[in-house]
Amino acid sequence: MDKKIIRTEQAPAPIGPYNQAVSFGNLLFVSGQIALDAKDGSLYQDGDIKVETEKVMQNLKAILEANDMDFSHVLKATIFLMDMGKFAQVN
Repeated sequence: MDKKIIRTEQAPAPIGPYNQAVSFGNLLFVSGQIALDAKDGSLYQDGDIKVETEKVMQNLKAILEANDMDFSHVLKATIFLMDMGKFAQVN
């Protein structure tokens, strides 16, 4: 099996030495995402966790779609929160 680098302009470009995602066979490994805007790379920092979460999910959706997948293909996701009091808003 060959690995394939997944890249889409619909999600933010990596800011480090990594890829948005890598596919291997029928598996897709997606890099962690933060609330970056895909168009200009700006970080959403207004403190509204709902808006931040929506932006992250939009970025993940774009990466999945670049590999002809959607959220129904996701087996595991990890979310890191600094404030567990915001869990309900993220969920």
